[in-house]
Amino acid sequence: MQIPYELALGWRYTRAGRATRRNGFISFISGVSMLGISLGVAALIIVLSVMNGFQKEVRDRMLSVVSHIEIFAPGGAALPDMPRTLAQARANPNVVGAAPFVAAQALLARGEDMKGALVRGIDPAHEAEVTDLAAENLEGLKALVPGEFRVILGSELARQLGVHAGDAVTLIAPAGQVTPAGVVPRLKQMTVAGTFNSGHYEYDSALVMLHHEDAERIFRLEGPTGVRLKLQNLHDAPDVTQQLAASLSGNLLIRDWTQQNRTWFAAVQLEKRMMFIILTLIVAVAAFNLVSTLVMTVTDKRADIAILRTLGASPASIMGIFVVQGAMVGVIGTLAGLLLGLGVAFNIDVIVPAIERALNASFLPKDIYLISKMPSDPQSSDIVPIGVISLILAFVATLYPSWRASRVNPAEALRYE
Repeated sequence: MQIPYELALGWRYTRAGRATRRNGFISFISGVSMLGISLGVAALIIVLSVMNGFQKEVRDRMLSVVSHIEIFAPGGAALPDMPRTLAQARANPNVVGAAPFVAAQALLARGEDMKGALVRGIDPAHEAEVTDLAAENLEGLKALVPGEFRVILGSELARQLGVHAGDAVTLIAPAGQVTPAGVVPRLKQMTVAGTFNSGHYEYDSALVMLHHEDAERIFRLEGPTGVRLKLQNLHDAPDVTQQLAASLSGNLLIRDWTQQNRTWFAAVQLEKRMMFIILTLIVAVAAFNLVSTLVMTVTDKRADIAILRTLGASPASIMGIFVVQGAMVGVIGTLAGLLLGLGVAFNIDVIVPAIERALNASFLPKDIYLISKMPSDPQSSDIVPIGVISLILAFVATLYPSWRASRVNPAEALRYE
């Protein structure tokens, strides 16, 4: 099959200048444009992959403590029919685990130190079904025996209070009891059974876990305030929430993990969007360098264009030649950028430690950041748009110079040849 001469000439002009000094500068500018597109595409892929990695790391640590879906009664009251709610929730095919819980706020005191705490009453027998943290600390949860009033504290909360396993702390419930002397807050001395470390500061510094029956006694509840669920796929949580809202009986509230941390996820998405726009401008600048390259090429090839026109080439064919030349630069630059970006993104766990050793520095110190290794999570939803946008920008940059080439007058171009 014969290749159209527009493609052949366009590819030849792309390579022209590498063997001749006459067009060496044009070839240099073309190479710079190609390199700029490659670096811009690679930078986009690497930055977005690292941001995806950080988001995934924080999300996984968050979901090690937070369940995928929570079902609870309005106002923090006890669920009216816990067994029925559990049975109806487990009937959903997407639900793989369910456990009752009590949620409340209180103060935790040790001597003169006092900290606000998120109290979570759990069922140690079923908590491992809904959170990874409980599954990893299954032996520690066995210490939560009803009636013994033991608690497990977040590691940061325990450090702030200066307590260890076996120490006593005082839990102060917000709703007091009325006495002849006035309203007196309810106090209960608890024994620290252990600590946990989720890797998420918000929970490590505030969460207190105890048996749900002890929590019901302290906060004077008739039963658990809600049910926590784990799904087969965490990304299905919004859809399953809608399904449960239609299938559950009673006046219940349902909240999935994306709603619990909506502000944080919205901020991350905004940052990703802004980084994508900013780095796309780098690709745009490199792509529009093709305009100057093609304009110089058209000026240099005026005689060639005139000869082609006299041989019968149409203006559309002339335009196609230079579109092919610019598109080749865009395609090669984009492919090179994709290979470089994906190569770095998939091997960043090897590249970053090597750079740290070479520079004798640490980019993520363990004593400052929760994550000590640079995470990366390349996603096709980011990579495909990057490649498409780069190719479109390169193609658009070729239109005006190519149109100018198609407008060259053969008589004027050959007058002084």
